[in-house]
Amino acid sequence: QVQLAESGGGLVQAGGSLRLSCAASGTIFRFNDMGWYRQSPGKQRELVAAITSGGSTKYADSVKGRFTLSRDNAKNTVYLQMNSLKAEDTAVYYCNLDAWAMGVPTDMDYWGKGTLVTVSS
Repeated sequence: QVQLAESGGGLVQAGGSLRLSCAASGTIFRFNDMGWYRQSPGKQRELVAAITSGGSTKYADSVKGRFTLSRDNAKNTVYLQMNSLKAEDTAVYYCNLDAWAMGVPTDMDYWGKGTLVTVSS
């Protein structure tokens, strides 16, 4: 069973920084994309940033230049460094992993429980 353990959310003033971490555990045969989505009240969940197994990254236009996603393959962990935070970044942030793991016949999407990021203006 794959589990994603998220940490690092909280309350920060506009212009501040936070770092989110997400560690994957379980018997995972193949890691594909791993990253973060977010959802704010009344809005659909949206991609924030993702990194492929090869290390390529993609970002939402709204966070380019402010957020940086990195991956520690040895620890099965991704980190989202969020700088110059804005009030509109306030949301629940969900870790996502696309992987092939023990007990399932194909690649699947796995989700963390979410961590709240609140940016006060």
